[in-house]
Parts: sequence; C-alpha cells; structure tokens
Amino acid sequence: MALTSPTPSPAPVPVPVPVPAPSLAASDLAVLIADGDATSEAIALAYQKARGIPDAHLIRLAVPRGSDSISTDDFAALKASLDAKLPATAQALLLTWTQPSRVAGTGATPTCSMGITSALTLGYDTRLCGKCVSPITQAYYNVDTRKPWTDLRLRPSMMLGAATLAEAQTLIARGLAADASMLNSSITPQAWLVRTSDANRSVRFGDFQQLARSGLAGVGMNYVDNASGSGSNEVTGKANVMVYMTGLENVTQAATNTYLPGAVADTLTSYGGFLPDALGQMPITHWLQAGLTGSYGTQEEPCNFSEKFMRATVLVARYRKGETLIESMWKSVQAPGQGLFIGEPLARPWAVPP
Repeated sequence: MALTSPTPSPAPVPVPVPVPAPSLAASDLAVLIADGDATSEAIALAYQKARGIPDAHLIRLAVPRGSDSISTDDFAALKASLDAKLPATAQALLLTWTQPSRVAGTGATPTCSMGITSALTLGYDTRLCGKCVSPITQAYYNVDTRKPWTDLRLRPSMMLGAATLAEAQTLIARGLAADASMLNSSITPQAWLVRTSDANRSVRFGDFQQLARSGLAGVGMNYVDNASGSGSNEVTGKANVMVYMTGLENVTQAATNTYLPGAVADTLTSYGGFLPDALGQMPITHWLQAGLTGSYGTQEEPCNFSEKFMRATVLVARYRKGETLIESMWKSVQAPGQGLFIGEPLARPWAVPP
C-alpha cells in the first residue's frame, strides 16, 4: 500500500433479542446472471430456490467475458441494459459471476477503477476513483432506510464471490444457517478487532477501541493491540467468531479460527478486492474460503483513508440490530467507490427473514 496518511474485553452475558423492524427481504433482491454463462446461471437458480427470489427478479445480462475488468464503455452498456430490465421493486443487487469484478477506466482516466459492485450502485464516476482520491461520502452510509432504491435512488450491490456452483452452494447454506441464529442463542458471538504492528494499515484502531469500550449486548468484544510488535498480529484458534477486522497485507492464519454462520471480516490493505490474486496481497475471497460469509476490499490504491473501509462501530451495530449482511456492510463504508463487496447478502443472524 502506497500510504499517504490522511486486551480483550470481557464477553457480555447473552440476552434475549427482540425481533427488530424488517430489513431487506428476498422480494427486494434482484439476482444478476451473465447470460450464456452456465456457472452463473446455475448459481443464480440455486440462490433463487434457496431464498425464494421472484422470477421477475432474475435478470440476464450480456456480460463481457475473458477479463477481470470491464471497460467504461462496456460497463455503460451493461448498466443501461440492467436499468431497463430491473423492476421498480428491486432494492438491491446480487451478482452471480466473479469475472469481471472491476470497471477499468479508459481514455483520459486509464487508472481510475471502481469495484463493479460500487459502480453498479453509485455509477461509474471518476470523482470516486483514481488511486488516492479524497473520500466522498455515499448517501447510504449509516442511514436507517430499508428501501434504498425507493428512498435514495441507489441499489446496494454484492457479488456472491463463488467461482463454482459447489462454492456457491456452501456459501448459500452458510447464509441460510445464519438467519435468526443469534436470537436467544446460548452462544456469545465474538468480535475480534486487531491493531497490528503495521501502523499504516491499522488506522482504524480508534474505531476499534470505541466499539470495544462501548460494547453491544450479546456480543463479546475483543480488542487486541499489537502496535508494539511484541505479540502476534493474527487471531488464531478462536471459536464463535462473528467479526474479524484487522490491518495486514496478508492474514495467513484466518482458517485456524471457527466462524459462525454470517461472519464478516476484512483487512485494510490496498488490493484485497483486486480479483483474483490481489496483486500478492490477501484476496477478499480467501475470507469466504476460510469459512466466513462476507468481506470487502478495495481494488485500486486507496491510500489509508479509513472512510474507504468498513467502520466497525457501524457494521456491528447495524448487524446486531437485525439488518442483513448487505445492508450492514454497505452502510458501514463511507466512501466505497474503489471497493468490492462479496458474500451472501441476505444473511441476518439477529433477525427472522420477513
């Protein structure tokens, strides 16, 4: 990351959780299919069956193949086709392909790239990308609406993040298992918030400390401060992990932990969302392969503006009050233009699906 910088707490006792106000439902989600791609088609149909997505919300699109990026011209055509086909009832989007995963600038802005989920939601906008561009707050950040298209004229988008049908089925099952799993549960889900010895990637530590201090009923808060480098930068061998947020170029031991269905994680680094290989850093898809349900990362150099990554205080509070994975993650990133969201969007550990 080319950076130009702008002790575990006791676990609270689990408490009964009231059923919250409804958030996004299956009937609000449109599932996007790369037309002619057998894997995308199979994944979409599996998701539809599992979640009860309306037939009218399966949208087939001519998606260019053979590259991890899509040009701005091809993206404009894709977006226009999508907008023409989407029913007004669609409030959010799920992509069932993994390629392309970013919109690559051309012409006068060849280095200005956006994650395809952010581009579909916010539109391709050179004010939102171009390496170390200053953060611009999106309208969906930390707001209470459950109808983002109706209220804000944007549809939060997420890529499932599975390259095969088998991977998709595993992830879908994980999302289903998450639903209502924390309501009156005897398990205390754990949040691990790590300040590592990598100072440039640990700029969120103040937010981590705030969440650990304030706490949330029914969630164990564990703040680890290894700024001195005297201990380990990684959380290993832990059980019942629901949230894991850190700052490292690579999290090599993520798979040693046991994650609850619905678990979310990220690491603040430059290229986690640059799929498939993150240019040698940790791809966000590795979190899913380690057993988590959602992740987020940027796909061009963001510099370490904390606004471009998930804010722990917002993410955990939103998730804990019963919002879905896609809502909680999107609402926690103030400036997501360079980012890519992946996971099972409708997972909701603290709510019964409406």
